[in-house]
Amino acid sequence: MLDLAEELNRWMEQGRTFAVATVVATTGSAPRQPGAALAVDSDGAAIGSVSGGCVEGAVYELCQEALRTGRPVLERFGYSDEDAFAVGLTCGGVIDIFVTPVRASTPAAADEARADGLSDETAAPLAAALTAAASGEAAALARIIEGPDELLGRALLVRPDGSRTGGLGGHPGLDRTAAEEARALLDAGRTGTLEIGAEGARCGQPVVLLVESSVPAPRMLVFGAIDFAAALVRVGKFLGYHVTVCDARPVFATRARFPDADEIIVDWPHRYLDSQELDARAVLCVLTHDAKFDIPLLERALRLPVAYVGAMGSRRTHLDRQQRLRDVGLTEIELNRLRSPIGLDLGARTPEETALSIAAEIVANRRGGTGAPLTGAHTPIHHDPPRPVGRIGEVA
Repeated sequence: MLDLAEELNRWMEQGRTFAVATVVATTGSAPRQPGAALAVDSDGAAIGSVSGGCVEGAVYELCQEALRTGRPVLERFGYSDEDAFAVGLTCGGVIDIFVTPVRASTPAAADEARADGLSDETAAPLAAALTAAASGEAAALARIIEGPDELLGRALLVRPDGSRTGGLGGHPGLDRTAAEEARALLDAGRTGTLEIGAEGARCGQPVVLLVESSVPAPRMLVFGAIDFAAALVRVGKFLGYHVTVCDARPVFATRARFPDADEIIVDWPHRYLDSQELDARAVLCVLTHDAKFDIPLLERALRLPVAYVGAMGSRRTHLDRQQRLRDVGLTEIELNRLRSPIGLDLGARTPEETALSIAAEIVANRRGGTGAPLTGAHTPIHHDPPRPVGRIGEVA
């Protein structure tokens, strides 16, 4: 749901009633991952997607039904061999969808909500979550998707400092347990489902929570203010990264050359990197292919717990760079983290094609893809990320 935060936040501010359908779990080949959402307002306007088109019509009807009844519902959609035209995922996957009716948390809307049977108690944490996500703040929204009927849809917003908005409606121990689990997922920047047993829930039976994490955009640091960097900045923004361009040469590191960048830094790359706190989602693209910049930068970058470090250059430059990095003390394990020459083999020539090859490698690295053609392959199209013991449906 938080992927629609900007628009849904406007709907809340306008006092509009709507229902939001959220993917809570997937099995097999499913086009959208947990957290993806479709929202429908009381006038029938719709935004978002839960399946890339396979079951949108049926989910739209579920949203309208939730608006009529004021009750949340959990529904499963899968492929039907008996009827190719039946509602289902023709790709063979299975998705679970949770639909929640929502009323904006204004005083007037709250009175109307109670009259219609919609929970204004649920609206408050949802509104806070949407506001946080729309403004780029970190927060985790936990909602009960399975459990006692009277608790379905109850929501709890948890912030990094432990403060909360809303509640799950059960014993205080349920809120405490849910908050701890939600903060753990938030720290990892993950969205997923988890089950809290009857003892932890303190309501006589287990409950299943969907926890959606809203975190600031992952960072892409592009070192080297060259034409290839300008193309990579555009692709990085398209993929949702917060993109920084860094170069020690002020004549090249300019807003005119990089209008799409979030930040342009004029500094020695290694010195700027030393000043940054990066998380495990960050990607570093070194396009300078100049030893006086590359070596001190990569010496630091390859020792950071970031997602990706790639460096541009020919194969001869790569071999020379590797030896220089060995000479400054990097181990073979550290050197093996370097993706160089940067990008996948697409036969790229232009800056735009090269940027695409770099972005493709970043996505493959993030999702566990091979980079091989899907035609004739027998590998999964959608790669499932590792799932920790005790939690299900978790995604990066």
